[in-house]
Amino acid sequence: MESKFTGEERRRFMRLDYMVPLAYKVCKEETISKLLNGYTSNISEAGLLCNIKDKVCKGDILWLSFNRSTLIMCAEMERRTLIYQNGIIAKVVRIEDKGENTYSIGVQFITREEKDTYIYPKIHFAAEKDS
Repeated sequence: MESKFTGEERRRFMRLDYMVPLAYKVCKEETISKLLNGYTSNISEAGLLCNIKDKVCKGDILWLSFNRSTLIMCAEMERRTLIYQNGIIAKVVRIEDKGENTYSIGVQFITREEKDTYIYPKIHFAAEKDS
């Protein structure tokens, strides 16, 4: 049964302001080889809000890499999330066009239990590392 959250913070997990550089890849055949950059705005155990200059679509799967070492929630995040090649796998759930080719996107971390999520061939990440 899905619970409803009320009050000022309606999310299941508290969000913390967290601004750090972010590297990411869109997990699609035509974009997987491009390492893109942005920055995070805030983060929770279940996802994050980030700012990027490249257009993505709701439902896209992203590989995200950022410095997680200073986060107090890191241990719980790492137990729950799908981590691959030192990056977190996440799904785009919200997009806001900020104008001037800038987007604020909300992503939900894909958990280890979500085995049915299709992620463009992981083998490509391993091949990239060797280049």
